[in-house]
Amino acid sequence: MKRREFLRGAAAGVLGGLGMTLAACATPPTAPPAGGGATAPAGGAAAEPTAPQAQAPAQGSSLPAVEWRMGTSWPISLDTIYGGATVLAERVGELSGGMFKITTFPAGELFPGLEVVQNVQQGTVESGHTALYYYVGLNPAWAFATSLPFGLTAQQQNAWLYHGGGNEALNKLANNFNVTVFPAGNTGSQMGGWWRKEVNSIADVQGIKLRIPGLGAEVWKRLGVVTQTLPGGEIFQALSTGAVDAAEWVGPYDDLKLGLPDAATYYYTPGWWEPGPSLHAVVNNDAWSKLPVEYQRYFAVAAWESNMNMLAKYDALNQDALNQILAGGKIQLKVYSDEILKAAQKAAFELYDENAGKSPEFKEIYGPWKEFRSKIYKWHQTNEFPFASFVYNNPV
Repeated sequence: MKRREFLRGAAAGVLGGLGMTLAACATPPTAPPAGGGATAPAGGAAAEPTAPQAQAPAQGSSLPAVEWRMGTSWPISLDTIYGGATVLAERVGELSGGMFKITTFPAGELFPGLEVVQNVQQGTVESGHTALYYYVGLNPAWAFATSLPFGLTAQQQNAWLYHGGGNEALNKLANNFNVTVFPAGNTGSQMGGWWRKEVNSIADVQGIKLRIPGLGAEVWKRLGVVTQTLPGGEIFQALSTGAVDAAEWVGPYDDLKLGLPDAATYYYTPGWWEPGPSLHAVVNNDAWSKLPVEYQRYFAVAAWESNMNMLAKYDALNQDALNQILAGGKIQLKVYSDEILKAAQKAAFELYDENAGKSPEFKEIYGPWKEFRSKIYKWHQTNEFPFASFVYNNPV
């Protein structure tokens, strides 16, 4: 079976079987929260959703015991985003009856958090969990895997990945790096970051030092900002000491855990550079090819669950965390001005056109992606936007 054909069909086959099992169960069992433990973590986090418990392979089964390592880009303290790896690993273990074991590692334990793809490519570890826009320096087309400024929301991103040709396009790129990638998380629309001073115009951001990765960084540079990429665990120190003047991470739940409200005063929205960013599981192709097809299917469906679970968990937790951040009255919640948003959007699409002229891989993905974006924007403007506009402007 060709690798790409398998990737299109593997998750569907397993999910079909799981769906029939779930339909026969009145109340599926509850798994413990990500990271282990029998109770929900502090902060209101609910127990992870679960699939039926897999049966251990029958005695005499030919399926081998396999152990993989998964290096990540995340500090273990961020249970939701690090949970993208742990939820996947735990489900693979359950589906295989403990025969396929994946051990996850936080950023820095095996290698730096921004070097996951390189280490999976080289076979240092069999798998990783990361945001693929960290690797735009290797190829700018990696940005499509995570998020483009003024691109797709989480719902739209999943539609593109699973039914708009996104996964196939990204794995064609990934094959050049001897890896295969699976969507395994999405944070939902991110916040616009923490600033040590108020910014209302393009003039206000000139020379500002901002922590931000991906093509969002390239757009900010065109507006006069000095950017750098730092892993999550290093943001607080850089912001609190003034090594950077501003920094973005994800949103209230994670930002609170990182201590960012103690490092800056102005909290901006929206995170226009990440309207729906995906995280990915990355696997080494040589290691993947050695897996039994059953284990490949377990991995594919576990990545699917991790993708759906992370988005749901962030959406459930962020408002309570934002309330906590704003409760003391010190933090000022701000919205980016139209001047900044319009300038950023113009710069973003100029950047995409330039990248398409320089990178064949970027160009190959950009055309169909832009067409898909236009189509799904039109549909959501027709249906979802009028509903959202009414209910948000007419609260009960």
